Amino acid sequence: MSSDPSPSSATIFHRSWVRRFVDVAPGEIGALLASFAMFFALLSAYYIIRPVRDEMGVALGKDSLHQLFTVVFVVMLVLVPLFGFVATRFPRRYVLPSIYVFFAANLVIFWLVLKASPEDRWAAGSFFVWASVFNLFVVSLFWSLMSELWSHEEATRLYGFISAGGTAGALAGPLVTQGLVRIFQPVDLMLVSSALLVASMLASLQLRRLRPAEAKGSAEPAGGGILDGAMKVFTNPMFARIALFIFIANIIGTFFYLEQARLVAASIANSADRVLFFSSRDLAVSVVTFLIEVFGTARILRRFGVTAALLALPVTGAIGVLLLTFDAALWIVAAVMVAERIVSFALANPAIKVIYTLATPADKYKVQNFIDTVVFRGGDATSGWLYALAGGSLGFAGGATGAIAVPMVVAWLWIARRLGANHKERVAELSAGD
Repeated sequence: MSSDPSPSSATIFHRSWVRRFVDVAPGEIGALLASFAMFFALLSAYYIIRPVRDEMGVALGKDSLHQLFTVVFVVMLVLVPLFGFVATRFPRRYVLPSIYVFFAANLVIFWLVLKASPEDRWAAGSFFVWASVFNLFVVSLFWSLMSELWSHEEATRLYGFISAGGTAGALAGPLVTQGLVRIFQPVDLMLVSSALLVASMLASLQLRRLRPAEAKGSAEPAGGGILDGAMKVFTNPMFARIALFIFIANIIGTFFYLEQARLVAASIANSADRVLFFSSRDLAVSVVTFLIEVFGTARILRRFGVTAALLALPVTGAIGVLLLTFDAALWIVAAVMVAERIVSFALANPAIKVIYTLATPADKYKVQNFIDTVVFRGGDATSGWLYALAGGSLGFAGGATGAIAVPMVVAWLWIARRLGANHKERVAELSAGD
């Protein structure tokens, strides 16, 4: 018998196919695949119910949407101190699993309520608000875990591939929706989403086991006060610019979303057809984003840097604003939203998550959660009211929405450049301290 210590055939297989797409060290492969699987299950869970949420928003009416975004923002304001209390008092390793199980149970409860009263507008509105809170909290916690377990150098190499796991989930979700919505009622998809959320939680536990050295501090609470995340955003220039970047991105993105809702309500009468429209759009975004994340994100970040990845989003937003100002047809709005989301998911979001790896362990949870929830939905709420005040019933081209959006896009470009400079300065400071 040979005593050759060569790796097993399974290990060779993993190394050969994974390293074909990503610059990963052999000892990182297991954790990388667990991260990929966790994000896949998480975004599959969300994108299965996202078309259901969007259809409920259309059914409730455009005038209700901007009010619902305000409710979402208020709910976020209430939840952030509660999350700060949990992060401050409980070990970090328990925070994500507990919250994921809580949201999975919520989905089962909503299924029971909406199954019993499918036409209840209060139940539909509550689900819209809940889903808008749910997706931000669970994704924010995922990236907090990533920034805790992966270093800045590792993130630059691996975040594109990890993001592709989420995009693959976002691709699978609409496919599942399109297949099952013809057999079951849309509300029944909530049970599938709940099961996938539990699977994502289990993957997170496995990931911590695979990165024991990086997770060794997770038995300790984040510490500090419950409002530390909010305070850091107002006192730290780098965090402040991340918050402004995301705030403006959401104002512009929600302008597009509300315009799309107006046009869909006017153009597509059937509920199932609207669900199929939204899921088809999500499918297009996911396919292109996945290809960029696997083959381009890491290369762009390493060759052109974080600044170029950040600038790509406001440039795309500027082009979209100009197009919609002149002609706000449904196909143009849909194309603009597809392009904006592709650039956001494939370039801007990974760039911002790389920046977070430079933060302290507590800031990775508290600051990131505050920005990803309150600031994010604050942009939604602000956009909803601005859209209404600018004559949203007239449409993007007919109202004053474009005139409001143009100066915001200019500010957005400037903030992206300054945030990129902050990142370079922070990297230089940490390198000098080593």
